[in-house]
Amino acid sequence: MSKQLVVNPDKCASCRTCELMCSFERAKVFNPRLSAVTVIDYEEALTSVPVMCMQCEEASCLKVCPVGAISKDGNGAVVMNNDKCIVCKMCVSACPLGNISFSPISRRVFKCDLCGGDPKCARFCSPGAIQFVDPTESPGRKKAVAERFKDVFGEEVPS
Repeated sequence: MSKQLVVNPDKCASCRTCELMCSFERAKVFNPRLSAVTVIDYEEALTSVPVMCMQCEEASCLKVCPVGAISKDGNGAVVMNNDKCIVCKMCVSACPLGNISFSPISRRVFKCDLCGGDPKCARFCSPGAIQFVDPTESPGRKKAVAERFKDVFGEEVPS
């Protein structure tokens, strides 16, 4: 099984290094607006949460793309082929987590592609809030974090 991104909001220092490193890897500029990861601050819970594409097993973005510009690569990452993309933005609407963006600068849709198997958000996250791990090393970790924060976010955690 491929590695996956795991987020632990308890460790997030809201430094936003993940946003900067992602934008630099993607666009060669330090600009959080061009990042595929966004740190959201929840003042009520006194916590910050890095949010990025979770590489869904049954990716809605992939299913709605009318030209097949979204696919899964050999690492299990859901990736975009910008040469095929017609910028209809159906994938932006289809993502239940809101993790696909449109860049007004490049006039392209973009999302996390796991940096080709070496996600910079995880590599440069010094507090360890974002980790790129083998899911067998920490089974149930995503669900445990979600359970802990469900009262704060007002969401039911799926089984």
